[in-house]
Amino acid sequence: MTAAPIHTPVMLNEVVEALAPRADALYVDATFGAGGYTAAVLDAAPCMVLGIDRDPEACERAAELGRLYSGRLSVVRGAFGDMVALLAARGVERVDGVAMDLGVSSNQIEAAERGFSFRADGPLDMRMDPDRGLSAADVVNDSAEADLAQIIWAYGEERASRRIARAIVRAREDAPITRTAQLANIVHRVLPRARDGIDPATRTFQALRIHVNDELGELDRGLRAAEHLLHPGGRLCVVAFHSLEDRKVKTFLRSRGGAQPRPSRHVPDIDASDMPAPSFRLLHRRAIRPSAAEVSANPRSRSARLRAAERTAAPPLPEPANARTRAKRRAA
Repeated sequence: MTAAPIHTPVMLNEVVEALAPRADALYVDATFGAGGYTAAVLDAAPCMVLGIDRDPEACERAAELGRLYSGRLSVVRGAFGDMVALLAARGVERVDGVAMDLGVSSNQIEAAERGFSFRADGPLDMRMDPDRGLSAADVVNDSAEADLAQIIWAYGEERASRRIARAIVRAREDAPITRTAQLANIVHRVLPRARDGIDPATRTFQALRIHVNDELGELDRGLRAAEHLLHPGGRLCVVAFHSLEDRKVKTFLRSRGGAQPRPSRHVPDIDASDMPAPSFRLLHRRAIRPSAAEVSANPRSRSARLRAAERTAAPPLPEPANARTRAKRRAA
């Protein structure tokens, strides 16, 4: 059954090819969004998909798609970093594939009331789950100047982060910063000229969004969850849109794929027999990029990178001690 036309996600064909859907298998669309990957997977084989999204609006939109694929699609609201627990609550312990499309969806960007974009004025929110956590306005108005600068530098890779943070602190002394246009204007006063055709406010908005939604922490948890959930032979496909995300995915898959950093000449060589067996097999040596035709049709796809790997029969690598500590604190 073919679904009604919906938003087409980036590198749709490449993701479906990497997942290799087959009959009676179960796949997880970890970032359900508008359901583009889900529909393509369900069209590719008589399989089932479990979608995850922390945005209640995305979960509501899933109802129509669910009617088109009666009995083959279910969607649960939650963060994909918690997918082991979310699936366990539904009696699912193993799956055959996991797809992740990272970052913010076009539906969220286009909704001014969600506050993700400075292109239309709206409340400075940026939460993917509007019912949980601090908003971007909370962060901008309550954080210390040094903390703001660190957020903008670490997550936006913005070289003018200190100047922007200083300008934000000065502006909020006059009145709280509650609108996207307010924040964009503050950044524009610090950086009046766009660099490389990119609006000067882009990096600051990206940084706040990543911080508000703990996107990099969520990615770490989601990758480890996929490692635990996938059957041997199951596929993991991740589409990232900026270097911070892609670097994490690359490092995770290379470490799980048996690739180790070259040791220092001052450190004794590591015996290969002491290394854990690889839990993933890389499907491609390098990230897959969108075709020229896709970039022409959808300029947003230009920065996308797809990395994919197949689960082996080896047990998951032990979780780092600091990650276990953070997970306990998060659950408390």
